[in-house]
Amino acid sequence: MPDARLPADPGQPTVPTGELLETGRRNALLKAGALQNAILTSANFSIIATDEKGIIQLFNVGAEHMLGYRAEEVINRCSPSDLHDPAEVTARALALSTELDTSIAPGFEALAFKASRGIEDIYELTYINKNGSRFPAIISITALRDDYGDVIGYLLIGTDNSVRKRVELQLNDAVAAAEKANLAKTDFISSMSHELRTPLNAILGFAQLVESGTPAPTPTQKRSIDQILKAGWYLLELINEILDLALIESGKLSLSEEPVSLMEVLLECRAMVEPQAAQRSIGMVFPRLQVPHYVKADRTRLKQVLINLLFNAIKYNQLGGHVTVECTTPTPGKVRISVRDTGAGLAPEQVSQLFQPFNRLGQESGKEEGTGIGLVVTQRLVHLMGGEIGANSQLGVGSEFWIEMNQATAPGLPLLQRAEPPRAEPGHDTAYRTVLYVEDNPANLELVEQIIARRSNLRLLGAADARLGIEFARVYRPAVILMDINLPGINGIEAMKILRADPVTARIPIIALSANAVPRDVHRGLEAGFCNYITKPIKVSQLMDALDAALADAAATHGQDLAEDIP
Repeated sequence: MPDARLPADPGQPTVPTGELLETGRRNALLKAGALQNAILTSANFSIIATDEKGIIQLFNVGAEHMLGYRAEEVINRCSPSDLHDPAEVTARALALSTELDTSIAPGFEALAFKASRGIEDIYELTYINKNGSRFPAIISITALRDDYGDVIGYLLIGTDNSVRKRVELQLNDAVAAAEKANLAKTDFISSMSHELRTPLNAILGFAQLVESGTPAPTPTQKRSIDQILKAGWYLLELINEILDLALIESGKLSLSEEPVSLMEVLLECRAMVEPQAAQRSIGMVFPRLQVPHYVKADRTRLKQVLINLLFNAIKYNQLGGHVTVECTTPTPGKVRISVRDTGAGLAPEQVSQLFQPFNRLGQESGKEEGTGIGLVVTQRLVHLMGGEIGANSQLGVGSEFWIEMNQATAPGLPLLQRAEPPRAEPGHDTAYRTVLYVEDNPANLELVEQIIARRSNLRLLGAADARLGIEFARVYRPAVILMDINLPGINGIEAMKILRADPVTARIPIIALSANAVPRDVHRGLEAGFCNYITKPIKVSQLMDALDAALADAAATHGQDLAEDIP
């Protein structure tokens, strides 16, 4: 029977089918041989094949170069786990046992466990060279099966991971160095904040005393005092904002996220900003929320954000203008708070530069003071609370700043009204009450002495260090103790703990009066047991409010002690 022949193009000789098939098989074999040869001679990858028991049957050139063994030294003699760090093999077995809730023996069983179940496994391990040196590798292991699906061996393909590990270590070192530098910067700024606050406390404190003293200052003196106070409070604002920015950038700013009532926060903000708006004849329009809105935020920081936006809207508004606050829900799960003003507005290129540090958008020479940091801090606080911030503006019309926060479910219990701290108004027949101030800075001591001297029912007792302060507290038993934190020898927190441990002084209210104004310092002080924490520079009204509340508590405690002494 003649050979079957394939149709051919005109002018081309006819090729027998058998010859074509033979040529195809020969080419396939050549290709398979080339592939096998490439696998066996690859110097970049270690390729190891084992039988079903995990004994090495194939050890290519790459494995020889990588591990230092000749193929005949390991074939039919070793398992791949013999070439690995034994501690890692044991750890892998334990991890798999925990993950799969079954017992897995260390050794090759641990390496091949997943592969035997049809799962290609890729993992990192440490190879041990014949000369004892170690290096990291990435290994892929696959089960080899026969035509019936039974496992007949395993294929391990590995590559040296030293370069990537070295780059990772360098990157980790660089990150650690950057974090260390960032921490050093934050600590430096915190320390500088303390050092700046101490002299600023004297400047602002005595200026407040002169301003409100008797006899009243002359008009010329009053203008000078106003300039001192204005510059001092501006410097304090700058210190606070730089400190906030440093804490945010270092990741050390702690937030307490909770459902926050927008109605409550806006009422508090309104009470704070309306007096300033009234001075400039600026009308304030706040929303009347028919439905209570709660957002997920840190209450204190949300209030800081809104007050900053409101103060800016007042500061850069026109005389007799107005500020409008609105609350909307643009998308499900979001609440938008918008603050619109009727100021001069901003050009598009100015809007694009709004959140750059120290960029006041050409207002440096204007009559309004500012640090150029407030909006940057505001933006980062909003982002830390999971929100968004933006702005729209039009020259000659005004600007709108908005924040969007995640909506929260109202808390289960109704919010209690926050009561104002009780104030103890001194009467004409009130006996002297002693206030002990533990402070090593003479200027600070004199400042508080002059503040206390304005109350006819109070007298101040000063102590220059904690040891003397503790002795004075035990002997004189003051109604209230004011305690600096950074004292020579025993610091203020340690002194407070000693006083709390002594039955004689345990119930005396102690107020921290410190230039350590970082939020974590304030939180640490309150947690340690201070009944209040006043930061320097001192605001006279704030200090007197805290003293009045502490004196009221001390009077109540004294009355309770007398009742307990009656048989």
